[in-house]
Amino acid sequence: MPNFHDDAEDLLRSHHLKATKPRLKILEYLMAHHNHPTAATIFTAISGNEPTYRATVYNTLNKLVDAGIVIEIKNGDDSLHYDYFVKPHFHIICKKCGKIADVYYPNFDSIESHMRTEAEKQTGFITSSSHVEIYGLCPDCIKKEKRAE
Repeated sequence: MPNFHDDAEDLLRSHHLKATKPRLKILEYLMAHHNHPTAATIFTAISGNEPTYRATVYNTLNKLVDAGIVIEIKNGDDSLHYDYFVKPHFHIICKKCGKIADVYYPNFDSIESHMRTEAEKQTGFITSSSHVEIYGLCPDCIKKEKRAE
């Protein structure tokens, strides 16, 4: 079983961030769960016995996003979800219910790098990161639509 605590501590330090208790708890949660949680979901999951403040969760998530350790994903209902982005992948998001799923694609990291290079050539921007999202209907929503017909 992976040791998320040590991995989280190393990752924070490698990004020149202090390994505070809240940061470790939040990052460990994101490393262990691939459920694309909202800040409220994370708050509920980690608050346990020790007092945790909602503002601390939001501030920590913002720091992790700024450091490039975590990404924000806006789903169909415009709520923000978070993802620990260690293995290159993209997301597919249901336009009806907002479900988010990871899609791993062979050589996606090189494809994404090529897209960023092309974006720089065409626009003059200097890219720092990217995120690809595809939208559609999930199997559950497709079933519901067929039943409604």
